[in-house]
Formats: sequence, C-alpha cells, structure tokens
Amino acid sequence: MLAPMSDPVSPPSRLSLSSDGSVEGYASLFGEIDQARDMVMPGAFTQTLKSRGLRKIPMLFQHDPSEPVGVWLELAEDFRGLRARGRLIPDVARGRELLALLREGAIDGLSIGYRTVRGIIDPKTRVRRLYQVDLWEISIVTFPLLNGARVSTVKQTPRQSLQRRAAEAAWRGVQNAASESASAADAPALPTRRGRTALTLSSRADRKQALARVSRSR
Repeated sequence: MLAPMSDPVSPPSRLSLSSDGSVEGYASLFGEIDQARDMVMPGAFTQTLKSRGLRKIPMLFQHDPSEPVGVWLELAEDFRGLRARGRLIPDVARGRELLALLREGAIDGLSIGYRTVRGIIDPKTRVRRLYQVDLWEISIVTFPLLNGARVSTVKQTPRQSLQRRAAEAAWRGVQNAASESASAADAPALPTRRGRTALTLSSRADRKQALARVSRSR
C-alpha cells in the first residue's frame, strides 16, 4: 500500500521574480536532507511529471488548496533537483500580495506537497530516501523544509494605467451602490438565484457601462 501524503518539502537557490510576474527556482533538491529527514533522489519526479502534466500541479500559497496564486509553466528535473518556472496571477488578490512580498524579499520559499510512492528508510541514519513520489502541488511558503528551496527570480508586473484604475473605481462604486440599496430597510427583497442577488434593470445597465470602461482602459 502506498504511503500517505507527506509533509511538504522545499530546496535551495532563491525563487526569482520577473517583471511579467513570473517566478523561478528549485522546488526540490536531490540528495539534500530536509527537516523531516527525507531525501529526494534523482528521478523521483519523472513518472509524476509525465502522468500529471503542468495543469494538474497547482501553484498554491502555504499549501492551502483554497489559495491558488498562479500557474506553473515549466517543471523539469536537472542534475540539481526539480526546477520550477511559473507565473503569479495579479488579478488574484493573494497573487498581488505575493508579488509585493517577493519583490521586497519578505518571502521566497518553495515547498512541495506529495505522496510517497517508493521510499526506503536507512536503519542507521533514519533518513528516508524517496525514489518515486506523486507530486500534488508546489507552494510559495514562508518556511520551507528544505533551506535551499527558494525563489530565485521575480519579475515585476506592469502598473495599471490611470484609466484602468478609474474604471475599476467606478465599478466598485456600482457594486457598493447596489449593496447599499439592497440593505435599505424600505427596499423590496430582491430575488436570488444560486446564492447571488439578482440585479435590477438600472443596476444592470450601470454594470454594463462600468465593464465597458474597464474594457476600453486595457
């Protein structure tokens, strides 16, 4: 029977951030013993990378499945370990926060979440050698188990234009106005559908106008 999912692991070489929001670094290092006394061996990711593919290995924050923050564009084994290159999504609030934190060097750890497929514990050292793992996710973390697992490059994302910021402010104003109208004591109850409040004709027209301004500002 296969072993249960292990605690996350991480390696050395700083995670780097580029101007387009892409990040790069080592998610795991071969031959390094982490704080859980696990050692990932060369070729441990070969099978899982073939079977899963990039889209089935999410980029998370702190191993939280409810916090996807980007996508991995390239995952490959080399002589040193598992090299990861991906892109943070600035449209996600946590993605924008991570971009700022990475630029300032406040966070730069990488860590993997996996299930052990084949591993052997050395009876003398009690180090578990991992020969094959099922990679579930790679996270940007504060404290990696492997001290060398770090983001090495961080590219900045271009700042939003004044027009786009103004359009987004107008859109937030429409949302706030709709919220205040719905919460007024004398306002009739609005019908709901699948957990969302239905829009009135006037607020729907306002929404279309705000969305048109956002589209023109891109």
